[in-house]
Amino acid sequence: MTTWFLGMYKNFLKRYLDFILSLAGLVVLSPVFVVVLIILCITNNGKAFFFQKRPGKNENLFSIIKFKTMNDKKDKDGNLLPDSERMTKIGRFIRNSSLDEIPQLINVFIGQMSIIGPRPLLPQYLSLYNDEQLKRHQVKPGITGWAQVNGRNAITWTQKFKYDVWYVENFSFLLDVKIIYLTVKKVFKSENISQDGHATMEYFKGDN
Repeated sequence: MTTWFLGMYKNFLKRYLDFILSLAGLVVLSPVFVVVLIILCITNNGKAFFFQKRPGKNENLFSIIKFKTMNDKKDKDGNLLPDSERMTKIGRFIRNSSLDEIPQLINVFIGQMSIIGPRPLLPQYLSLYNDEQLKRHQVKPGITGWAQVNGRNAITWTQKFKYDVWYVENFSFLLDVKIIYLTVKKVFKSENISQDGHATMEYFKGDN
């Protein structure tokens, strides 16, 4: 019975719940969505959203949607300034309160992401993963995941990927429920938002 339910959850129920929860989330959070949208349009010269290609399940690329928490200031050579210098005051508040993640409910709604799963990272990291780390792409990426409730950006890349792969190998309905519960606790405490010395987290350079 347990094996049958796990199969149903993986192949049907998880997507159904993602659809229902993302739709409900967009409706319930719509007032917050609109307020943040207006504030960012004013403070970011009309640019409220951040779009970036990310690899999803089976390494297929999609455009992730987030609220824009950094400006586009560049140095004299035309390169973007470090994240810490581009993070705006309102952007820092939005990020610390996890409000920047709300638009990803759209990604979940249309089936590109899941509520729970390994976080979608930069496409340039794909060539740096070892075979074990690549397992994180066997499931849809999520808004939150096992690594996020076990340190988020305050842990090393090696630890993060171990948590991601552990999730893939231990995937279950009860585990997803536990991650949602722990995520809510983390959001209210605003824990592990960034890595020491960084506005977010340092770039992954591969395992040495």
